[in-house]
Amino acid sequence: MQNLDPVLHDLAAALHGEGPAVDFGERIGTVRLPGHPDAAVVVRTSGSTGRPKAVVLSSEALAASSMATVVALRGEGQWLLALPLHYVAGVQVLVRSLFAGTRPWAMDLSGGFTPEAFVAAADELTDPVRFTSLVPTQLARLLEAPTEDTLRVLRRFTAILLGGAAVSPTLLAHARELGLNVVTTYGSAETSGGCVYNGRPLEDVEVRLVDGRVHLGGPTLADGYLDDPQATEDAFVDLDGDRYFRTSDLGELDSDGVLRVTGRLDDVINSGGSKVAALDVQRALEALNGVAQAFVGGVPSAEWGQAVAAAVVLRPGAAVDPAALAEALRADFGALRPRLVSLWDALPLLENGKVDRQAILARLASEHGGK
Repeated sequence: MQNLDPVLHDLAAALHGEGPAVDFGERIGTVRLPGHPDAAVVVRTSGSTGRPKAVVLSSEALAASSMATVVALRGEGQWLLALPLHYVAGVQVLVRSLFAGTRPWAMDLSGGFTPEAFVAAADELTDPVRFTSLVPTQLARLLEAPTEDTLRVLRRFTAILLGGAAVSPTLLAHARELGLNVVTTYGSAETSGGCVYNGRPLEDVEVRLVDGRVHLGGPTLADGYLDDPQATEDAFVDLDGDRYFRTSDLGELDSDGVLRVTGRLDDVINSGGSKVAALDVQRALEALNGVAQAFVGGVPSAEWGQAVAAAVVLRPGAAVDPAALAEALRADFGALRPRLVSLWDALPLLENGKVDRQAILARLASEHGGK
């Protein structure tokens, strides 16, 4: 298990303005940022769609996020760290623990994320009120063939925050049927992590749609990107006198103000002059019998401009013909159903547990061959 004491000491000092900011890079250390006097943390974006950016978060933003999380979860408790500290969801486990005055416990990730390591770490928690943050791939791995011990420790969590990527409705329904209190989260490093829980913004967080694009505002916003004023200006915009982070996501708000993310701007596939959201196709695939996980994206096509392509991981023991999966989507998507369905043993992941979009798209493009 990682020794958290040194980083907790430095982080506590930074949050109270008694020490330099903590840079959660590949090697965690303190850093003085003359241009950011209120900086407490520097954390990287995931890099799933390009070069990672260094995001500067103030103690005020982190405090606002932590307090709003307490309100949303209706209490404080002990946190299990199951994600790397290079990313905001991992950092937030430490921040929330410090503000709550509880001691976090870190699972051993040296051998990758495994159900056995998760159970061993969860069994070390001592507080009856306990929380953890996971990405969908981790939860899917825990529930693929869960042992009694796995279900026991999962059910003891007061809440399991689930974010970082689109969540399969099938996975979410399965988890809740098993008695797990899963809370879906939406946000990014630029918003101090998740700031929308189960589709509803946290206290004082604002959600606005501009031409369908999700904008997030409120006290949890980052100061900006370190040493990149142009990227900061492009991402953080003024809307009617208030500062907002302009995401790359498309969304819808229902009459109750509940947000539904419908896809990413760069995930809208234009095939033969018609457009389809990759996330809609992905969700439809993951709802089919035998499919454990799917990724959908657009690949270059001489005939269509872009072709819809899918990488699919089947459930253990499932025997499904790839052509049958594509045909099953004909009624909903017609000509926009996948032109390529490729069966994979597993989707490649980044260190933070998110799927490696660039690697998947490159392999799908190679398999499709530009037809």
